[in-house]
Amino acid sequence: MHSYFWPGRLPAFTISLALSLSVVFSSCGGKSPQGERPQNQQAANTEPADAPVQVTVAKTEARNVPAVIQTTGSLVADETSNVAPKVAGKVANVNVNIGDFVSQGSVIAKIDDSDARRQLASAQASVKQAIAAVRQAEARLGLGPNSSFNASAIPEVRSANANYEQALAELRQAEANEKRYRDLVQSGDTAMITYEQYRTARDTARARANAAKEQLDAQINNAKQNNQAIASAQASVEAAQTQVETAKQELADTVVRAPFSGFVTNRQVAPGEYVSSANTIATIIRSNPIKIQMQVAEADVPSVLIGRGVSVQVDAYRDRRFAGTVSAINPSVDPNSRSAIVEAKVENGDNALRAGMFATARINKEGGATGIFVPRSAVYSHEPTGSFRAFVIVDGVAKLRVIQLGAEEGDSIQILSGLSSDETVATSNLDQLYEGAKVTV
Repeated sequence: MHSYFWPGRLPAFTISLALSLSVVFSSCGGKSPQGERPQNQQAANTEPADAPVQVTVAKTEARNVPAVIQTTGSLVADETSNVAPKVAGKVANVNVNIGDFVSQGSVIAKIDDSDARRQLASAQASVKQAIAAVRQAEARLGLGPNSSFNASAIPEVRSANANYEQALAELRQAEANEKRYRDLVQSGDTAMITYEQYRTARDTARARANAAKEQLDAQINNAKQNNQAIASAQASVEAAQTQVETAKQELADTVVRAPFSGFVTNRQVAPGEYVSSANTIATIIRSNPIKIQMQVAEADVPSVLIGRGVSVQVDAYRDRRFAGTVSAINPSVDPNSRSAIVEAKVENGDNALRAGMFATARINKEGGATGIFVPRSAVYSHEPTGSFRAFVIVDGVAKLRVIQLGAEEGDSIQILSGLSSDETVATSNLDQLYEGAKVTV
């Protein structure tokens, strides 16, 4: 004999079985078959299971996402200098240690300067001697300091010139007398013996004038020689002053200074060691800005331009992105890797980035697309599955969405799939939400 039941009516044992299963399910914590309701919810002992969860909300936002080239690279110092001394000598002291920050021009080390000081003192003494020689030569010519040469102003030359002029005057007078008496002899108005006296006087005056001229020339030549001695002494002064400047520079070079501001990464010498210009005292790097050297595939190289923005991320600071700009593009492509080296300078004011770090980078290029962004607080990591989730609030009810994450921008994160623009998402108490949970804002 068969049992039948009409639609809408259930046998008593079926109703009893359903009630029993409901009691058992409730005693197990009320977990839904989808596993979305929190396990720690004690509905029977505290508030009702359908009590609304207090949440804060935010709107999904559509933004323009620039097209980028994803790549990797290594961080290198903007400048590296192996600082060496300019002069050889024994190291007197070293003022820096590894890790120290030094400003441009600050003292790194000092070389023993005793020899340099002695050379400077000797050069300064040579200048004084050369100046004294100039004064002596000027005194011989009757010149004062900084006086210009004038031969006629020299006493010896002036006296010799006076003698010469007097001799010339006497010669002119003697020549006139000789001519007059020569004419008288020819006319028969005077005796030959008288004329011969005036002729002898003329010859004597001529000889005296010639001697005076030779004396004047000798005095002028002597003055010129003395003037040359002054010029030579002045040249000696200039040479000695050059030696002084050289000695001063050598003394200054005993102080080793930082060529630029940066950090000390190595210190190679200690006080007491003898060094030359071939030895490195310390290594300094400039890390702000810091450079990243990236390998860009040859197909993407034409899209990279100087000045384009670059976003850099390192494992040490996963929650930070560092901004930079492309500063150099290698014109050649490596035939093995089929990539070109691109350099970018990245601001590093807090020295968070260190040379040698491995980094991932995104280089902006032309074009772009629209992306959906939500606050980071709207993203829930579901540990059992390793997926990321968000809860969309619709009419006071939470709707579970499995999402795929993209790039981060400040406090927001891009959603590649799972959400649309202008949706309302929960941003707090996500661990208390589940599919269909009632919420209050």
